[in-house]
Amino acid sequence: MNAAPQEITSLVGREVYSNNGVFVGEIEDVRLDLDARSVTGLALAELNHELFAGRVDGNTGVILPYRWVRAVGDVVLINDVIERLDTGSEEEEPEIGQSAQST
Repeated sequence: MNAAPQEITSLVGREVYSNNGVFVGEIEDVRLDLDARSVTGLALAELNHELFAGRVDGNTGVILPYRWVRAVGDVVLINDVIERLDTGSEEEEPEIGQSAQST
């Protein structure tokens, strides 16, 4: 993604949904690869507590790999892989940490 800086910062605050319409969370920050000049992840807060039940507590955020993003508009759509977290699939899981801030 070769987005201009204003485009990257405009992601903050947008809601993230799976392509099946399930609310995932709200973008709090972005993870950047400065050498490649690309976005590599989205740090989410205000998570869907049902979706992440048993995985994160109220003060924890997650970082989703940017390759899961399908579309960016008024909201961000990601692959439905997030809904299959507890199936034991071999897909890469989101990173879970005490702070979603990553830059």
